[in-house]
Amino acid sequence: MDKELTFEDLGLSDEIMRALGSMGVKRPTTVQQKAIPPMMDNLSVIAKAPTGTGKTFAFAIPIMEYLNMDMKSVQGLILAPTRELALQIASEIRLLGKNIKGFRVAAVIGGQSINVQKERLDKHPQIVVATPGRLIDLVTRKMIDISNIYTLVLDEADEMLKMGFIKDIKRIIGMTPDDKQMALFSATMPREIQDITWQFMEGAVEIDVMPKAEDHPDIDEYFVNCPEKDKITVITRIIAKEDYTKVIVFCNTKDQASKVAMRLSNAGLSVQVLHGDIGQGRRNKVMEDYRRNRFDCLVGTDVIARGIDVDDIEAVFNYDIPQENELYLHRIGRTARAGKSGAAYSLISYREQPRFEEIIRYTKADPKEYPI
Repeated sequence: MDKELTFEDLGLSDEIMRALGSMGVKRPTTVQQKAIPPMMDNLSVIAKAPTGTGKTFAFAIPIMEYLNMDMKSVQGLILAPTRELALQIASEIRLLGKNIKGFRVAAVIGGQSINVQKERLDKHPQIVVATPGRLIDLVTRKMIDISNIYTLVLDEADEMLKMGFIKDIKRIIGMTPDDKQMALFSATMPREIQDITWQFMEGAVEIDVMPKAEDHPDIDEYFVNCPEKDKITVITRIIAKEDYTKVIVFCNTKDQASKVAMRLSNAGLSVQVLHGDIGQGRRNKVMEDYRRNRFDCLVGTDVIARGIDVDDIEAVFNYDIPQENELYLHRIGRTARAGKSGAAYSLISYREQPRFEEIIRYTKADPKEYPI
């Protein structure tokens, strides 16, 4: 890109500009600079971009700039792989549209009452964020009509593929108008995702966004070199020194997450654990308690790196260095949300040093050594 674009350069409406200002969002991230202009020109977009780079605003802003507020039908439909991510996207869009009179966004996800969702849809939201299975259920019951939408967004398409939603996605695409605008966002581009782009998105603008540390401008990144056996002590010491009351600790495995949660609890912190083996009901309860500040420290695997809709997380700890480069940005992107600042700490044992150096090269991060 020749020139860094500003939000002013993108020609956004006063309502959107004011919303961005009140959220403390000052400059568009790389994916926003690349995706917003073609989408505003009504072109379809295929974007290879990881989570944590500002994707939601990249697709939401163009949709919102062209809403017809006199229409009662759904105009923008966003598909997301998980309930948590769908709720997070809806929450961010709600903030973005707070100055638009009569604007509504609804999340429709599995695990929630159909009747509650019917009430939301009866209020005629202009944008719907949905998980694929529940959306098909609602279309089948004639509770939602997606036959007149303007824009269809597939967010985290590779995750939807991993979760077995590919047939549902193709079915949903078939229920929408042939001349709609489409935007597909995916951290990776496996063959099945490429098949969707070839079949349904001919002529789309292709964007490849390498994750960059500067797309997380308000996160102070630190590392601590320490043996594995000292990591719990280091975490508790930093939490006490910085007076944190809301943090996440990331581990690479479910077993490790459970052990770390127990050890942090024994060290005197109020802790809950979250990973893939924990059922949806329990997961919802843990997240609700976390939002309401009923405990200080959430320990989990990368199942929570995607789609945690909590705005006031003060710090993220990498107890284990992530096994994939993009996951580093997914994880640290849980803090410094909605215009707030945050901190990320990576605890590096001797054997993790090469892995962490590779992450730094890939993300162009510049973490400082934290003085313990």
